[in-house]
Amino acid sequence: MDRRQFCRTTVATTFAAAYPFLAGCERSATVATTADTSIAGISLSGAEIELEKAAINELADSLSGSVLLSGHPSYDNVRKIWNGMHDKHPALIARCTNARDISHAVTFARERELLVAVRGGGHSWPGKSVCDGGLMIDLSLMNSVDVDPDKRRAHAKGGALLNALDTAAREHGLITTAGVVSHTGVGGFTLGGGFGRLNRKFGLTIDNLRSAEIVTADGKIRRISDEEDADLFWAIRGGGGNFGVVSQFEYQLHPFELKVYSGNVVWPIEEARQVLDFYGDWYAGLSDDMYVGPAMMTMPDGTGVLVMEVVYAGDPALGEKELAPLLDIGHPVENGVALNDYMMMQTQEDATFAHGIRSYAKNGMVKEITPQLIDAMVRAYVPDPRLALFTHTAGGAVKRVDELATAFPHRNAETMIIVGGGWTDPEQDAESIAIAREWFSQLQPFTGGYYSNIEFEGDSVSGNYGPAYARLAEIKAMHDPMNLFRLNSNIVPAA
Repeated sequence: MDRRQFCRTTVATTFAAAYPFLAGCERSATVATTADTSIAGISLSGAEIELEKAAINELADSLSGSVLLSGHPSYDNVRKIWNGMHDKHPALIARCTNARDISHAVTFARERELLVAVRGGGHSWPGKSVCDGGLMIDLSLMNSVDVDPDKRRAHAKGGALLNALDTAAREHGLITTAGVVSHTGVGGFTLGGGFGRLNRKFGLTIDNLRSAEIVTADGKIRRISDEEDADLFWAIRGGGGNFGVVSQFEYQLHPFELKVYSGNVVWPIEEARQVLDFYGDWYAGLSDDMYVGPAMMTMPDGTGVLVMEVVYAGDPALGEKELAPLLDIGHPVENGVALNDYMMMQTQEDATFAHGIRSYAKNGMVKEITPQLIDAMVRAYVPDPRLALFTHTAGGAVKRVDELATAFPHRNAETMIIVGGGWTDPEQDAESIAIAREWFSQLQPFTGGYYSNIEFEGDSVSGNYGPAYARLAEIKAMHDPMNLFRLNSNIVPAA
């Protein structure tokens, strides 16, 4: 085996080479489409309804953006979302440029009890940012991020991408917790909680959210924070898109170096048990600055590897000292950990999870990495280049926030386990999904609840939110009694 074959720059580079992934969808401004006739739509109950020609044109006239119908040259491009498994056709698409546009679109849907999907970055893994026969509220034109370096705050529009948030903050030597694929939208990512490589240091993304502008089901534009509409602000921090369409997020930023001690360490899969046995004892004593998470995957040539992703958010010399014991375990194939640009880590998975990929995932939250879990991880591993086991490390600052301080229900988890991957051939869907489900089924007994941003078939939503669910259901009933915003990990309004 040629050891230099692995991770010359990053593991993701070679992992991505296994797939001829599609190029990213372009976003272009369009003019409104005029309806020549009434069109069919799907109601919240699933029944077919008529959307009147005059009402559609009135909506189009009310927007600073535009309305697209099937047949418009941009319709097919705009309706596409990241995960190519979801090929759905909305009855109409409202391309919004501001909160007023969103309000008009929400009112249009509410008055007709029309099915609604909200597209921010279009990165909904289960495909809930698009729908058949309903209204897609598209925020992709609302993609700017402004930074106030004196107050250390970032204001991101609802359709902005994580790359824009990272880039704008870094221009001022600042950062906040953002996710691991940079073309993910800030909206769904934040509302679900927001795991990232800095969450042990700075907390989840919701822990850095200071306010938001949201359009609720009544069409009202609200500014919410701990001081204003505090219940609603509590609910959106982990409660997902159940409570409205967020048109702007305000994030707390933190001083951060452009280069950090970071990279990937790779071992042959045969040494997975040895490395994971050590990791299971070692990780509990790590500082908040140290983020280390394992993954198990198969390279394009069929060779299995165990990868540890490392980001140290502090003094590189201290990070090198803290990581040293792990590097002494087994025989690493490659050690790419060095003083690297933080954006190298933030973008290393972009190609692997490119737009157009067909992707499926199962996930669960883990409170402790036990010897029994490690046995299951090693035993369950499947040598298939389409699929991998990933983790998102938590603990640290995430765990020190009270369980009910936000709606996010899994503060006590030390990590998240995900089995997922990607392919491009639709004929591989059934087989790949079946393998992923079987793989995860061997790990599920060690999990408790799931991360709603990823999960396709989460069990009880009420059970996943635990003691927070009753309060969430009451807030849902107050702000969305008809459950207009239901394409999500849905919280049913309290009776």
